[in-house]
Amino acid sequence: MFETRIHGRGGQGVVTAAELLSVAAFKQGEHAQAFPSFGSERTGAPVVSFCRIDDHSIRTREPISEPDALIIIDPTLLHQVDVFSGLRDDGYVLINSSRTIAELNLGALTERFSAQRLCSVPATELAREQLGRPLPNAALLGAFAALTGIVTLGSVTAAIGERFAGDVGTENILAARAAYAMVPPPNGSAITRETVNA
Repeated sequence: MFETRIHGRGGQGVVTAAELLSVAAFKQGEHAQAFPSFGSERTGAPVVSFCRIDDHSIRTREPISEPDALIIIDPTLLHQVDVFSGLRDDGYVLINSSRTIAELNLGALTERFSAQRLCSVPATELAREQLGRPLPNAALLGAFAALTGIVTLGSVTAAIGERFAGDVGTENILAARAAYAMVPPPNGSAITRETVNA
């Protein structure tokens, strides 16, 4: 089972990100489960959502305490909340930021994890460019597909297109593709990924 925990604030699409990730997994023939945990439901309050993906039925419904991957939608939480709590030693970290992992002052994290498992992408800026609004969740899922390989870019864009109709769907797909293309291939190798325009 692959477990992902998503941290952000109310109004940033934290819950939608988990739902889209679960739909992407379903489209690949996997079992998936997505659900949120609210401390307060007001806009701007910290929100956590969870997504489990497995090739078997998923019976547990508990919050994810030891994630295989973290998606940090709001980087202001990095030094306010223990977002890295329980992260597995072979885990992945994806942060929405135009700053590099080193520039985010996460020295302990860089000492513990391989550079290939840590990534930041300017998802908010990509969303502004494509949608005209700072909604980074779709872009982050594109980057997540590239970073982890757990879901494909094709399944992510299919989930986005199913959730959002018309221009909104198209713009979110463009943001996801742009973020996917920004993630370096593992080990800096010239691995051929899915065609970004597929």
